[in-house]
Amino acid sequence: MTMPKENFEVAVGDFYEMSGRLAEHYGRFWEKVVTQPSSAEDPSASVLADFSVAMREVGAAMLENPNKLISDQMDLMRQQQELYQNTVLRFLGKHPDPVVQPDPSDKRFKSDEWSENPVFDFIKQLYLIQGNSLMKMIQDTDGLSDHTRQKVEYFVRQYVNALAPTNFPSLNPEVIRKTFETGGSNLATGMEQLMKDMDGSARGALNVAMTDTSAFRVGENVAVTPGKVVYQNDIMQLIQYSPSTETTFKRPLLVIPPFINKYYILDLRPDNSFLKWLVDQGHTVFCISWVNAGPELRNKGFDDYMLEGPIAAIDAIEKATGEKEVNAIGYCVGGTLLASTMAYLKKKKKTSIQSATFLTTLLDFSQPGEIGVFINDTAITALEKQMDMLGYYDGRQMSFSFNTLRENDLFWSFFVNNYLMGERPAAFDLLYWNTDSTNLPAAMHSFYLRNMYLYNKLIAKDELELDGVKLDLRKVDAPTYFISCAQDHIALWKGTYTGATVMGGKPRFVLGGSGHIAGIVNPPHKKKYGFWTNDALPSEADEWYQGAQFNEGSWWTDWQKWVVQQGGAEAIPARQPGSELLPAIEDAPGAYVRRRIGEAG
Repeated sequence: MTMPKENFEVAVGDFYEMSGRLAEHYGRFWEKVVTQPSSAEDPSASVLADFSVAMREVGAAMLENPNKLISDQMDLMRQQQELYQNTVLRFLGKHPDPVVQPDPSDKRFKSDEWSENPVFDFIKQLYLIQGNSLMKMIQDTDGLSDHTRQKVEYFVRQYVNALAPTNFPSLNPEVIRKTFETGGSNLATGMEQLMKDMDGSARGALNVAMTDTSAFRVGENVAVTPGKVVYQNDIMQLIQYSPSTETTFKRPLLVIPPFINKYYILDLRPDNSFLKWLVDQGHTVFCISWVNAGPELRNKGFDDYMLEGPIAAIDAIEKATGEKEVNAIGYCVGGTLLASTMAYLKKKKKTSIQSATFLTTLLDFSQPGEIGVFINDTAITALEKQMDMLGYYDGRQMSFSFNTLRENDLFWSFFVNNYLMGERPAAFDLLYWNTDSTNLPAAMHSFYLRNMYLYNKLIAKDELELDGVKLDLRKVDAPTYFISCAQDHIALWKGTYTGATVMGGKPRFVLGGSGHIAGIVNPPHKKKYGFWTNDALPSEADEWYQGAQFNEGSWWTDWQKWVVQQGGAEAIPARQPGSELLPAIEDAPGAYVRRRIGEAG
C-alpha cells in the first residue's frame, strides 16, 4: 500500500519536528551534565576515588592467584563460543537449550521477544554471560577484606546493570516497537521528562520519578488519620491523634519515626495505617513529625534531636494527659534515638519510658548492611565538607544512594519506563512517600554517621556522650520489643538482633517477613508475610532462629498482647487532643510534614 503524497509530507514534517525537539533536549541535557560543577569536595568524586582504591586492591589480589583468573576467563570464552554456535543453530531452525537464563526475579527480560527472537536472545545471553563472569571474578578473588569485597561487588554490579541492553533504545525490543508506533515521540517525551527530573535532583544524583506525584496530597489522601498538632519546636511537631474508642489505655504511646524520612510511612492510607490501627486498639497516640531542615538548623546536633525530640515530647505529653510515663515506639534511626534517650534518662535516674519497641532498629552498627559501602572516613569527610557549605544534607542524595542498593527495581526500571518508553509512572502512595525526601542538619548527620556507623560507639559502654552524659545501653532495664524483617537490606536482622541482646531488662525479639517497609507496614487484615517468635534470647541470632516458631498473620497483634502486659493498660475515658495546658496548634498532619524539599530552607 502506497502512502498518499500529502500524508507522506505530513509524516516527514512530524519526523523532522520530533527530531528537532529531541536534539534540543539532548543539547540541554549534555550542557547540564558538562557544566555541572564538581570539585575535590564533591562527595561523589571522593566516593569514586575510594572505589578506585578498592578496585586496585582487587587487581593486586587477582594477580596473586592468576590460575583462578585464567580459569574464569576460559569459562567465559567457552560460554561465549557455545552461545555463538547456538545462535547459528537457531537461524537454521534448531532449538538448543540456552547457555544462561535470567534469574527468575529479574524483570528486565520479561518480553517474549528476548527469547523468541534469535537476535535479542543472543544480546540477552551475551550480556548475562559477561556480567555474571565479572561478578564471579570478584567472588573468586581471595585475600580481600569483607568491606573491600562489598564495595567492589557494589561498584561492579552498578556497572553491569547500567550496561544492560534493556537500558538502550536500539537494543530493547519493547522500546524499538514503541518508537516505531509513535514515530519516535516516546524518546522526545522521555528526554523532556529526564530534563525535568534532573532539575529536581540534587547535585551528583538523578532522582528518577517513581510515581505520579500529582496524585497525592499530604493530609488529603495520605496522612489522613485525624488529630491535632499540640506542640512544636525548631525540629519537630507533636501530633496527638483523636480517639476512635470510648475508652483508652491510661499510659500514652509515643511514636518516634526516623528523621531521615517523613513519618507518614506509618499513616499512608486508612487500611494500612499503623497509627490508625494503634488508635483503634485504644491507645492515646502521639507521633513526632520531624522538620525538613534548612541551613538555619546546621548546628542542631544528635543531642538536640534527643532533647527537642523524644524528651520534649514526653514533657508535652505530661501536660496533655497528666501522665509522667509513656510507652514508646522507635522506627529505624528513630529507634536508635529512642535507645539513646532511654540510656540518657537512666543516667538521669528518670523512668519516663516504661516500655520501648524498636522497629528494624540498629543499635550495633558492626553489620550495617549494604549501606556499608558508603561508610568510610573518606566518603564521610567529603560529605561533611559539602554539608558545611550547605548547612544540611540534601535528602535527595540519600534517596539516590538508597535506590542504588536496589538499582534495577528502584532506578533502571523507571529509567526505561520514563525516558525510553516515554511513559509516566503510575500513582503509588509508598513510592510517593519514598520521593518525599527530608534534609538533615549538618551537625546531627555528621555525628550520626561517625559515632554510630563508623565508630559504633552506641553499643559500647560509656563511649557515646550526649548532652554531657555517657550512655550505657546495658543499664536500661525497661522491657523492650524488637521487630526486625527477614529480607531487610537496610537494617540486617542479625545486626538488629545483637542490639536486643545488649539491652537490659527482658527484651522480646520477633522476626517479620519481607523487608524494611513492607514487613513493618503489615496490617493484620492483609494476612501477609507472617512472623517468627522465640521466647528465648540466646547470644547468637542463628540459634534464636533455629528455635523460633512461625506464626501466620501480622506481628502487630503479637505486639499488642505484649504491650498490654507491660502495665498502664487500665481503661480511662478517651482523651481528646488539645488540653488547657497544651492547646491544639493546627490540624494533623501539620505544617512540617507538608514542607517538601524544594521548599526547605
